[in-house]
Amino acid sequence: MTAEDHHPVLEVVGLSMDFGGLRALNDVALQVKQGNIVALIGPNGAGKTTFFNCITGLYRPTAGDIFINPPGGKKERINGLKINAVTEKGLARTFQNIRLFPNMTVLENVMLGRHCRSSAGILGAIFRGRHTRLEEKEIVNSSFNIVKKLGLADSVNLPAKNLPYGAQRRLEIARALATEPFLLLLDEPAAGMNPQETRELEALIRRIRDEERLSILLIEHDMKLVMSLCDRVTVLDYGQKIAEGAPREIRENPVVIKAYLGEDI
Repeated sequence: MTAEDHHPVLEVVGLSMDFGGLRALNDVALQVKQGNIVALIGPNGAGKTTFFNCITGLYRPTAGDIFINPPGGKKERINGLKINAVTEKGLARTFQNIRLFPNMTVLENVMLGRHCRSSAGILGAIFRGRHTRLEEKEIVNSSFNIVKKLGLADSVNLPAKNLPYGAQRRLEIARALATEPFLLLLDEPAAGMNPQETRELEALIRRIRDEERLSILLIEHDMKLVMSLCDRVTVLDYGQKIAEGAPREIRENPVVIKAYLGEDI
């Protein structure tokens, strides 16, 4: 592997977020290197989802900088960009609460994600010239390939609401992958899953990382999953970073154990 293989694709420096008089994040720094799976953990209310919201354009941070450095691209600051612009830059996320279009089919949900990479625009969609028709065909084909990769081909024409819970989670990941990200952000992907579904999810995340050459940042409460899956772990508590390191270091860190008092770390 070259040095390029390990360059940081995401660098967050001094990130702070205030809501009125409340400081939800305070001077948080985090780095995700190319090809790594990094976890952001901490008790409820620690600021994990706020951190994701700052990175993906839902919130404008009060202070700090967010830099992306896509493979083969240029380093740039993305503070203040709108959600769709952040997606176009190559960041894609899933949400803690599933946000699928329940009455659309599996394929249609993935195609929606894919449309952010289309160039035809609204006029093209209305007048449907040759270029638009070819592009639509490409969107259908590439979306189906993603559906197949994530083990949902048998359900391709089913409404999303008819899928079992674990499959709905996979469909959310499929829709995120359709935007062609270099960094995938997963907000509690194992929430509500049984042990078998969680094992399948772990294998899926590894496969996505390896086959798509992606970097992954995830928020997760399932410590068993975090410890076996991740290369690095960052711990937040009351909006501040209290620890960072390899899973083994985090597991044995007394500050982390104290912050997670009563939790299995």
